[in-house]
Amino acid sequence: MALAESRRSELWQAMRRGEAFQIKDGLPESEVRAAEENARVRNDPSWFEFAREYMAVRWRTAAAKTREGWADSLATVALAMMGEGPKAPELEDVRRAVRWAVVPTHKGEDPPEELGESVSWLGAHSLPLSALTDSKVARDVHYRLDYKLDGTRAAADTYKRRRRGFNTAIEYAIQEGYLSANPLAGTKRSAPQSGGAVDKRSLVNETQGRQLLTAVSYVGSVNRNRGRRLVAFFGCILYAAMRPAEAVGLRLSDCHLPENGWGTLTLRETRPISGKKWTDSGQRHDKRGLKSRDPGTERPVPIPPVLVGMLRDHVKEFGTAPDGRLFPNERGGLLGTSSYWRVWQEARLLALPPDKVASPLARRPYDGRATCITNWLRAGLPVAEVARRAGNSPEVIHRRYAGVVDDSEEENNAKIEQTMGWSDQGGESAT
Repeated sequence: MALAESRRSELWQAMRRGEAFQIKDGLPESEVRAAEENARVRNDPSWFEFAREYMAVRWRTAAAKTREGWADSLATVALAMMGEGPKAPELEDVRRAVRWAVVPTHKGEDPPEELGESVSWLGAHSLPLSALTDSKVARDVHYRLDYKLDGTRAAADTYKRRRRGFNTAIEYAIQEGYLSANPLAGTKRSAPQSGGAVDKRSLVNETQGRQLLTAVSYVGSVNRNRGRRLVAFFGCILYAAMRPAEAVGLRLSDCHLPENGWGTLTLRETRPISGKKWTDSGQRHDKRGLKSRDPGTERPVPIPPVLVGMLRDHVKEFGTAPDGRLFPNERGGLLGTSSYWRVWQEARLLALPPDKVASPLARRPYDGRATCITNWLRAGLPVAEVARRAGNSPEVIHRRYAGVVDDSEEENNAKIEQTMGWSDQGGESAT
């Protein structure tokens, strides 16, 4: 009875305001318009609300690094979908607000104090998805994917990752009926892309590699173990082409380390660092299978005697973590990126002359992986075998390393002369 009286009062007030009533269902004009607006919003949500919806749908089946990559793409596009309004937040605040808001567990929570105004502003002023059909807005979206906040161009890999995240989000929007087509279909980067090709200047030779590993062992004037415990870690990258996240998860049970000759590392998992809010466990490191491989897939990698010796010495001196991992941090936990990055940078200062320290030479630990793959290719291993050992596809190996393998012009010219029969003819054809 109370609910009925309340409803009767609402209809009575609409009548007193002079509203028209819809004949087919008796609803007052104000309620009909509200329902139409709700339907319009449902079929054309703002980019801010769409980003939250999309992440909630895709979250459960995605890896932590993938979640973080999607959030970065959505936050980057949000810069072009801000709309207009007073007291607009700074662009960096917009990015941080979107990255916070799209985490499903944050729904219903109050944002951090420093992001509160930005989240509220975006909720009220973010452009609807339909704005993407405006060519001006679409061009601005593409610009944001291509450039950093300081106006400089993003790296090719960064652009590809952002664009890939945007495309997958738009695929979902099309499935849900929000859009009929991808507004950036056919839009490409204007300048030629490097395709992620390896920079030859970053590769080390055999002597430089040994010097860097030796320098690592001297890092830490107070606690020398800070560097010594990571010598074999960097050795795995330099001599087995392991990704750092693969080396972090390497266990003694994954290693076959004979006293003499070659050994084998059987890689089964990666431990990429993503941040607590992106992982299901709430830990900074995610636990995943091998990159771009089906769950449960293994990758055996033969390792040379020099690395076998490093690993045997490491186990003898430092043992393992309780779960069998070879490279824990000093407290026995998972080794963080910042820890091994700092050691590597200090080792470069010890091992390299000043002009090389300022150069791209071995600037990142990951450059050791590129050096190892290049050495395998130069040794004559088939591309398919190199790809198998490195955990890449042959296409990626071709694309990234074509410019650093066949770089001996004199040797190549000699091969041509021999093939054409010019080598004994003073440069003239034998025919």
